[in-house]
Parts: sequence; structure tokens; C-alpha cells
Amino acid sequence: MSAPLPEPSAASRWMFLDSMRGLALVWMTVFHFCFDLSHLGFWSQDFYGDPLWTWQRRGIVTLFLLCVGLAQAQVQARAAPAALPWRRWARLAACALAVSGASYAMFPDRYIYFGVLHCIALLSLALWWMRRWPDTGLLAAAILALAVPPLYQALAASWPDPLVRMLNGRAGSVLGLVTELPSTEDYVPLLPWLGVAVLGLWAGRQLARPGLAAPALPQHTARRPLRLLAWLGRHSLPYYMLHQLVLMGGLMALRAWMFA
Repeated sequence: MSAPLPEPSAASRWMFLDSMRGLALVWMTVFHFCFDLSHLGFWSQDFYGDPLWTWQRRGIVTLFLLCVGLAQAQVQARAAPAALPWRRWARLAACALAVSGASYAMFPDRYIYFGVLHCIALLSLALWWMRRWPDTGLLAAAILALAVPPLYQALAASWPDPLVRMLNGRAGSVLGLVTELPSTEDYVPLLPWLGVAVLGLWAGRQLARPGLAAPALPQHTARRPLRLLAWLGRHSLPYYMLHQLVLMGGLMALRAWMFA
């Protein structure tokens, strides 16, 4: 006997979520393609200081982590499983370690020790732990997580210097209470990004309430572009792991051909 199909509203919510994740992947791909052009000398851009690029990066990470919270809310809205899906989490953690290794080979002085995959892996555990929190508790936690880093930066001058240096160090910077950005190609600390993921969990709970309309996806437009985005969103982890190999590899091959 086959499993029952999800209700239309639930299916619509999942397609909406997958499409959001797919949009984040497309935006990320464009951003990384531009970064690769700059890194390989095709196009001179300041990806570390120009607000055009730094704000885009924040927007991409925000969209990804909102999707993490929304997805967790959808899972929690179904019959609650007895335990965290450890196999899926282990794949995510393994990919995060692979990113660290690959980035060390390419950027030994700026390798990724705590990027978006590392952050998502830990935030997934945190959101699972918070699954029974009331909505008011989630909102309070989100606001606190978003507010603490700028508050710390305003007060850090009065804190003991050894503590500030420790928090700015590689291990301490994972928390996100830093007065200077670490030297790394991708830095997504627990704070303030926990707040974004928790906001996604809270919003997802509201969308999952019985009788609340799901975000509408018009059927005549969902057939092609949105379905393609949704398909991409459902395969986000393998796409994330492979896209830079294709982009950077292709551009390196092009540069070798041009200067052969």
C-alpha cells in the first residue's frame, strides 16, 4: 500500500520552500562565478570590502538559513520522528569537513573553517533541540541572537583584552562575538545567524497552522521556472558541493587555453 500523498497545502508549502532554496542556489552561483572571475584575474573586484558584494553575500546566507528554519518547521509539523535524522545530518557534516579540506588546498591562509555548511550543521541540532519551544520563546531567542553581536562590539572595548583576543581567535570566532573579521573565505558564525534560522522556524510554524493559507504558487507559472527552482532546491547539498568545481574548473581551463 503506497503512502498517502500530502495535502495540497503541505505540497504547496514544500514547493514554495524548495523554490526559495533553489533561488538562493542560483544567486549563490552567480555570486561565485563573479568571485571566480575576480580571483583568476579576468575581472578586478573587491569582494571583501565593496558593499555591492558583501551585502549580496549576507543576503544569500540569510535566504539559506531562513530555508533551514522553514524546513525544520515543516518536518516538525508532520508526525514527529523519535530522533534527529542522523544519517542526513552526518552527510551534511561530512560535506562541511570536505569544504574545509578543499578550501585549505586552494586558500591555505584563508581556508574555510566555519562556513555556511558548518553553521547549518550546528544550527540543525539547535533547531531540533528547540522543537518544543513555544512561539514566544522562539521570537525571544531570535531577537537575542540578532542583538548580541552588535551589542558586544559596542561594549568590547571595556572587556578584558585576553578575552577579546580569544573570541577573535579561530576557535572563539565560531561563536560570532568578534571585533574584527577572521581571515577566511567563508565565515558564518553561530551569532547572529542562529537568529535568522530561528525566525525561519517561527515563520514556518505559522504557515503550518491548520487553516492558514500557504504561499501561493500559480499553477500556470509553476510548471517550468518554479519547478526547475524547486528541483534544484531539493538537491541543494550535491549542487552546493559540485558547483564550484564546475565554475572554477571551467574558468581555469579557459585561462590555460587563452594563455597557452
